[in-house]
Amino acid sequence: MGVDTLQLVKDFLAERLEVPGDKVVPEAELSDLGVDSLMFAEMLFEFEDRAKVNIDITSGEVLPKTVADLVTLIDAHLSQAAPAAGGAGT
Repeated sequence: MGVDTLQLVKDFLAERLEVPGDKVVPEAELSDLGVDSLMFAEMLFEFEDRAKVNIDITSGEVLPKTVADLVTLIDAHLSQAAPAAGGAGT
């Protein structure tokens, strides 16, 4: 199943900011890769579109600082949005 979140991050940064894929590693700081708050918001919209889920970041959540933090955040929202296997339909 699933979405390769790290690959989505790499693809997005390559397309939008021309960041080489080998620079997008879990320990890389998003700010060092050129990701500011506006780019972060654009990234979330892109992931929502590609993964067909809603990623709702509340004002209380800490924004990710590294690629690993971002992947963890997105994966957490993806797992919450995933339909339960064998669940009853409505």
